[in-house]
Amino acid sequence: MARIVCSNLIPSITSLPLKPSLLFQWPNLSNSSHSMLSMNRRFSSAKISMSLKAGIVGLPNVGKSTLFNAVVENGKAQAANFPFCTIEPNVGIVSVPDPRLHVLSELSKSQRAVPASIEFVDIAGLVKGANQGEGLGNKFLSHIREVDSILQVVRCFEDNDIVHVSGKVDPKSDIDVINLELVFSDLDQVEKRMEKLKKGKARDSQSKMKEEAEKSALENIQQALMDGKPARSVSLTDFQKDAVKHLCLLTMKPVIYVANVAESDLAEPESNSYVKEVMNLASELQSGLVTVSAQVEAELTELPPEERIEYLKSLGVDESGLGNLIRATYGLLGLRTYFTSGEKETKAWTIQGGMTAPQAAGVIHSDFERGFIRAETVAYDDFVAARSFAAAREKGLLRSEGKDYVVQEGDVMLFRFNV
Repeated sequence: MARIVCSNLIPSITSLPLKPSLLFQWPNLSNSSHSMLSMNRRFSSAKISMSLKAGIVGLPNVGKSTLFNAVVENGKAQAANFPFCTIEPNVGIVSVPDPRLHVLSELSKSQRAVPASIEFVDIAGLVKGANQGEGLGNKFLSHIREVDSILQVVRCFEDNDIVHVSGKVDPKSDIDVINLELVFSDLDQVEKRMEKLKKGKARDSQSKMKEEAEKSALENIQQALMDGKPARSVSLTDFQKDAVKHLCLLTMKPVIYVANVAESDLAEPESNSYVKEVMNLASELQSGLVTVSAQVEAELTELPPEERIEYLKSLGVDESGLGNLIRATYGLLGLRTYFTSGEKETKAWTIQGGMTAPQAAGVIHSDFERGFIRAETVAYDDFVAARSFAAAREKGLLRSEGKDYVVQEGDVMLFRFNV
């Protein structure tokens, strides 16, 4: 399945107020190989899948399967206190919370509202030596290659009843174990590819140029990996990124560290020394950070909706971690949302920042992109103020946009096409 691999922050989701219970930190991507501004116009709509795929990883007994069970709508994992209880990845679909969807649905008197979604994958725990097949290493690494982003759950709580695989809680050690396994796997793949490129089979000038770009990129990536740094830390040109994209390097994927804290630390996670350590590491590794309590999330699923808010308030917080986790995933991948709205349905569509109107139309159906004529477009706030497409047109708020129009966050669109 084609996947999204780009970035540009989503204002609609990330602008929602962040609650004090959920420490939230963004990486500085200005010099990263994932810098979106130079990338986002190079992808066609064929690169989009409506359900993004985020892999939840972590050492055994850090709380990742408990978190997975709590946040997904289906696909239960056997959360047990022993290593490798999750052997095959469990998959669950979670709707992306967006209050704008229901506002538009009410205004258009739609029969149904269809949100965007994220696919969470619970990937089996690993141990040191995974790249050499230790534990469930080979399966673990192959499953990570299939996801768009990595959510690495890090244990930041003490509990004598839950055995830590290393014998003690040590966030830096946990992060190092997983990161080094990913680095070793990528290093092996890079070295094999470089050996193959030495044969120089390219025949035409364009292929030779791509080969040279790949070679130079791999040399830089190899050096970074040998220094223990992820491939995403290497500054590459757009052409070089394209040249190495086919390798699906594990350390090229964006990462969000999920600091799993005890219930008592949920209201003030910054007071937890383990969380502070993870925060510093996330900054160094150009990654995001979200703090949640997997146990609290699990307990919330057992309560009726009306009692959940009361329970959270009793803990000193206003919302669960699910919304923030989804916002972090969307934000790090740099996605935008636009809407279609009518009597039949109102639907949220996920696109990459920088996509043009024809490319955005292609997310709905390839015929929409192929036969694109124009896109009747109105900003979300203008649509709400006008209360309908017809009223927006009368007030001069509805625009007729052509093929070069870059879709903006929250646009409400009606595509005209002819095939």
